[in-house]
Amino acid sequence: MARLFTEQFAFSKGDSVVVIGLGRFGGAVANSLMQLGHDVMGIDRDAEPVHEWADLLTHAVQADSTNAMTMRQLGVADFAHAIVGIGGDLAASLMTVMALTELEIPDIWVKAMTPQHGKIAERIGAHHIVYPEADMGERVAHLISGRMMDYIEFEDGFAIAKIHAPAATHDLTLAASAVREKFGVTVVGIKRAHEDFQHGKPNSIVRPGDLLIVSGPTKKVEAFAASGRRR
Repeated sequence: MARLFTEQFAFSKGDSVVVIGLGRFGGAVANSLMQLGHDVMGIDRDAEPVHEWADLLTHAVQADSTNAMTMRQLGVADFAHAIVGIGGDLAASLMTVMALTELEIPDIWVKAMTPQHGKIAERIGAHHIVYPEADMGERVAHLISGRMMDYIEFEDGFAIAKIHAPAATHDLTLAASAVREKFGVTVVGIKRAHEDFQHGKPNSIVRPGDLLIVSGPTKKVEAFAASGRRR
């Protein structure tokens, strides 16, 4: 689940990120960001998760993230990106957002458990809201339905999916099948068994059994995937 959301973060490689709340979600996101080459400071009010992540992150600190003065002393004001992954404590999550806003962090992400949580976080300064349970539930539904093998939806109504090539595209070039004209989506790439990935070009031929990487407006990607759903 955390990998899904790290793919949403618009961070340049090497950017420093502070992750607040080192529970299951925050810890996994922090670890994924480290693997992607970012410097990560992890902050949690409890000692146990800090000790657990101390050797895995660039820095791990036990501190009260709701206190702007404490956060400033830790150098958090120098970070371009902050992720608030605090779980069940709504007050602590929102007060942390307020502290980050006071420090003028330019890019604040918040894990929200409910739409109300997300709306309040946005009103007090959060720039991006993620809903792990709801978003993952929708993703799993797509996978279980057999429509998509993998699926990522972005917050502006845009999606990327990996799907089985629909019959309407078999043994045709992308230009001949007119996927973009008929469905309003773009075939970004084609993966054929035992062959290298190829970028989608007008003269690319789609064969039965190919996997397509498709991008476009969410509803149109879903419709295209449904057209090739396996029975």
